Amino acid sequence: MRTILTLILLTFQVTAMSMTLTSPAFEDGDPIPARYTCDDADVTPPLHWSGLPAGTRSLALIVDDPDAPDPAAPKMIWVHWVLYNLPPDTPGLPEAIDPADLPPGTGEGLNDWNRTGYGGPCPPIGRHRYFFKLYALDTVLPDLGTPTKAELLQAMQGHILGEAVLMGTYQRR
Repeated sequence: MRTILTLILLTFQVTAMSMTLTSPAFEDGDPIPARYTCDDADVTPPLHWSGLPAGTRSLALIVDDPDAPDPAAPKMIWVHWVLYNLPPDTPGLPEAIDPADLPPGTGEGLNDWNRTGYGGPCPPIGRHRYFFKLYALDTVLPDLGTPTKAELLQAMQGHILGEAVLMGTYQRR
């Protein structure tokens, strides 16, 4: 019995660890090009994912900055983008995706500018870190309207099969 349980746990760990989130625009830990920030076009970077766990029925994406307003003395996590119910057969999102072109069924949440859609890095001071977090869920969430990050995280509780993170940095000129 113990061997079977160990095998099940190892299988789950391998499945969860194989989920990846990447961007051809920047490597994990590297600077985000200005094109994807308020200093330029402020469009979404291209994103690609793979290795979703078996049983994934939908995906959620949250982009946030834990270094706001000043990385030397952070006081809040600034939310840049909230998406949910992305279809699991979607391999990613293209650069500069228009909200009207999101995959069918995708829901948009509110960012900290109190609007839907992507708002790129725009730090007031210092070099900030931006975390693109992709969640694989075992369910399609009900229509949440335009949830905040907190509301989406609450709705996802108990449904997360895996998570992948891509982190980029940005400092204004």
